[in-house]
Formats: sequence, C-alpha cells, structure tokens
Amino acid sequence: MSAADEPKLIVEADAEALAQAAAERVMARIAANRSRIAICLTGGSSPKKLYQLLGSDAWCGKIPWDRVHWFIGDERFVPESDPLNNMAVARAIFLDRNAPSGHIHPIPTMVENPELGAEAYARELQAFYGSDRLDPSRPLFDMVLMGAGPDGHTASLFPGYPEIEETGRWVVGVPKANVAPFVPRVSLTLPVLASCREMLFEIAGHDKQPILTRLLNGENLPALRARSKGETVWLVDQAALPEGIRGWR
Repeated sequence: MSAADEPKLIVEADAEALAQAAAERVMARIAANRSRIAICLTGGSSPKKLYQLLGSDAWCGKIPWDRVHWFIGDERFVPESDPLNNMAVARAIFLDRNAPSGHIHPIPTMVENPELGAEAYARELQAFYGSDRLDPSRPLFDMVLMGAGPDGHTASLFPGYPEIEETGRWVVGVPKANVAPFVPRVSLTLPVLASCREMLFEIAGHDKQPILTRLLNGENLPALRARSKGETVWLVDQAALPEGIRGWR
C-alpha cells in the first residue's frame, strides 16, 4: 500500500493497554458528536476487554446512553440465545445493563435464512440513516470497530468470497464461513462499513502475528481493503507485532 493510504498504526504494550486505548478512542468519538451517535460493534474475542471497560463503573457513567445507538458489523446466523451470537455477547457484557433497548440494533437471526436477515438489517440501517444511499459527507457511523481473522477476513467478509466485492447492497448473507465457527453469517458490506468517521481495528495476541505480517506486507485481504472514509486506525499490541518490528512504538 502507498504511504498515503496506510492506516494509522498504534502499538500498545499488551491487551489491557490496547483495550484502554480503544475505550479512550470510543469516548473521544462520542464526545465529538453532540447529537445522535452510532457505534458499530464487532464480534470475536478481540473486543471483549473493551466491552468490559465500557460497562465498568469507571466508564459507563461517562457515556450518554440516551444518545448512543449500537449496531454490529456482522453476525453469526444463530439464535440470540446462542453463545456464538456476537451481539448477545456485547449485550451480556455491557449493553443490556446500560443502553435503552430501542438503541440496541441486533442483526435479525430468527428469520428463515441469512439473506432475509440481511435485507431486514439493511432496511433498519437505512431507516436510521434516513436514506437508501450513502452520502460521503454524512457518515452512517461515528465509529466502526473491526477485527482481523486468521485468514484476513474482517466482519464476515472472507477472502475470495463474492460478498467482499459487493458494492450495491448494504448487508449480505454469507452462506458459508471460511473459518470456525462454520455457521452462516450476515455482514455489512465494505462501502457501508467505510461510511464512518473512524474505523478502529483491534489486533492483539501472538496468534495474530502471522496475519498482521501479511497485512503489513500489503496482501490484498479484506482486512486491508476495509477503510474508513474518515480515519482508519490499527490498534495493535506488542505480542501481535511481527518479529522484525517488535519494540516499535
């Protein structure tokens, strides 16, 4: 990638420091908007420490819960009661205790198939936004949280799958996952994820070192192709850094 297109890379000492830095960035985005706020969450293991912080006594009192709406970038097509359900995890950790129920926007999974869930969520996003067309000058989200899977996928946009090339639809059904858990998914598309003031990747742990190496080398993977129309930040801990740049700050 060219220097002008590179995401901002921020390295923290460990997963705890990374979660702290992520929470501070979320709060900064919330503070920057005095009106209605939209945060798009992510699933997987990466954001759990962040969610625990946001739900803690030290942080939850700082969030204007009556103005923040919570969406999610992708969902495993399982019931909301299933422990694999991404939004259910976020709800259990911090949302249900704090956010008004009408401000939590899960992807529907109690429908016949992922495509119907995708269509329903697209309608909900468009109703919230007030249009079925995205305006580059008016982002849908204040912040989109993202992760990078071991194969370079982000949200549920997998390398080599047709959904990564979708530019017309806001949300797509993904019939088959490329990595475990091997369940169908529903995912926002790249243009919709890009409609944000900040896209924040959390990449932590030694097991993420191989994929971060590939991303830093510019391999054309979904996690590299996902870019905000505003600011894109890769928040990384030392354990995830490739050996050649360990100690970089």
